[in-house]
Formats: sequence, C-alpha cells, structure tokens
Amino acid sequence: MICSSYLRTVILQAGHIVKPVEGLLQFANLKISLKTIPTVTFSSDQKFSTIRKIMMGAGATGSRNLIAGDGDGSYSSGGWKSEDGELRCGYSSFRGKRPSMEDFFDIKTCKIDGRVVCLFGIFDGHGGSRAAQYLKENLFKNLMKHPEFMTNTKAAISETYQQTDKDFLEAEKDNFRDDGSTASTAVLVGNHLYVANVGDSRTVISKEGKALPLSDDHKPNRSDERMRIESAGGVVMWAGTWRVGGVLAMSRAFGNRMLKQYVVAEPEIQEQELDEGFELLVLASDGLWDVVPNEDAVSIAQTEDEPEAAAKKLTETAFTRGSCDNITCIVVKPTQNIATKSECQIESETETKGEAQSKTEIQK
Repeated sequence: MICSSYLRTVILQAGHIVKPVEGLLQFANLKISLKTIPTVTFSSDQKFSTIRKIMMGAGATGSRNLIAGDGDGSYSSGGWKSEDGELRCGYSSFRGKRPSMEDFFDIKTCKIDGRVVCLFGIFDGHGGSRAAQYLKENLFKNLMKHPEFMTNTKAAISETYQQTDKDFLEAEKDNFRDDGSTASTAVLVGNHLYVANVGDSRTVISKEGKALPLSDDHKPNRSDERMRIESAGGVVMWAGTWRVGGVLAMSRAFGNRMLKQYVVAEPEIQEQELDEGFELLVLASDGLWDVVPNEDAVSIAQTEDEPEAAAKKLTETAFTRGSCDNITCIVVKPTQNIATKSECQIESETETKGEAQSKTEIQK
C-alpha cells in the first residue's frame, strides 16, 4: 500500500537538487531504510521454519517463475502444528516488487484454563513498517492479558485493538513519520472462531467447499464507512482510488495520527463455530486479494495437503498474476476432518467400540 503522502515525499525528493556528496549520503541512507525485515516469533510447539530469498527468473515463464536461494530474508515460509495435533498451519511472506517489506504476521498458541487457544494475524503496514511491527510484537500479547479474554472474547478483542492503537500512537508521538497498519486476526478458543478486521487485509474460510469471507474490507467508498467519515467531518476523495482526505486508501487502520479522527482502529468481528464442515482458513494481506479472488484462494489452497505448501502456492500465484505489493498469507487446516474419514476408518472405530462394550458385558 502506498499513500499519497509517501508519493509526495518521493516527488519532492526527486525535484530537490543536491550536491554530489549529499546525494550519495542520501542514497546510502535510503538503502539502509529499505532493509526492514520482519521477524517471526513462535511458541514452543511451532516446530520448523525456513528463510529464503525469492528472485524473479529472467527467462522464467508459467506459474513457477520464483527462484529460492540464500539471501536477505525478503522471503520466508514455514509450518506449525498445534500441541494437541488438531490444527496445522503454514505461512509465506514475500517482499515482491516493493523496495521494502512492510508486511508482518504473528502465530501463537497456548493453553488457558485447560483450553487450547490459537491466534493468527496479518499486519500490512503503509507509509512505513513501524505500526505493523508494533502490532506483531504487542497485539496478541495484550489480548491474552485482557481480564475477559476467556469469558467475553469478543469484547476483549475490540477493547485490545483500540487500546493497542492508542499505545502505538503514544509510543510514536515524537516520531516524524505517520505510518499505519491493517490487522486481520483469527482467534480460536476451543472450536469457537473470532475473526477481527481493521483495514483491507482479509480472512476467508472454506466450509463444505464454499469460500466465505469473514471480514469486509474497510474501503472509504463503502457506504457505511463513507457516512461515518463524513459525519466526523472528514471527506472521501478520488485520487487514483477512493481515499480518506485524498490520502489513505482505507477507512480504518492502526496509527495514521493525522487522520485518526476519521480512520479508527475499531475492529469488525465475526464469529464462527467450527464443525466437521470446516476445511481451511486463509488470512492474507491485500497483496494477495488484489489479484486472487476468495474462491480462487480456497481452490488453490485445497490443491496442497500441507498448509505451508498451500501458503507458498498462494504467494507465487499472486506474484505471477501481477501483484505489485508485499504478499503475506497464512493457511490453517484441521489435521483430520470428520467429514472426510473413510468408511473403513469409521467401521474400524465402530468395531472397536463394539468390542469394548462386549468385554464390559462379559465382565459384568
């Protein structure tokens, strides 16, 4: 995502004549500033990860024109399995055609009051990476500390999102930059799923073969969002796309101090009870969704058994379809779906139960 304030900065710099030595120093500083690389933190049961560099093959054609090798961390992928073995997930994050990486993600799992809790998040920065990195480091940590996290999860998520936004703005009050970030998170408590969204990253679930969006992108031209912005005294303008104040191409975000009166961090939350119809979950930044529709994302992810392979395939697909943004996605799958058990497995389980019952009757 590139906001117009960033574009204006680039234009001003391009039109500013400097001495040769000053120009070299500015170029060196620019190179340093572009080397912001996201870090990944996992809990103890997240077993493996890989870091690779992705480069465009000069003569490559077709869908496999991404080349992996050792490098600077512009690409990372990995996988994870929950401690109870019920869930598997994979992630893939690629800088793509952008000069810097502003996407971050977080995956956590823990046990609270005897219940397994899994948290997945995509954070897509704009105007810089500081807001997205802050969310990766603090949002889930703050949420799990909320006193009502287990008893009133939906309220805890809403309050934590907005408080974390305030904390970030306070931490950045002396910083010249005014960057922001989206957040699309999925919190699974037992088999109850809460998906919260701020901005235009997105979460999609596949149930019984159907792709169902669990978040609605916060775009300034969305009728209810436009009404909210204008009621607060703001304006939505066309500047290549619809933007708040002609600057920001989303209507909700973390950070963005100068537009905070209109660009709020209040999440929209959807709930789902996961049952045997649950097949997979895809969370991704708009680097994927700009070129890959919901149905395609689910279909592509279903072609791979392992979630890491599915996440990689989604990233590659978005890149080869022309995405010019950072691309980050997480794919979550159940280890075994009840609906997909073979008849042999079901019969075997029935026989085992029958044998156990017979033994109990004999003992009596």
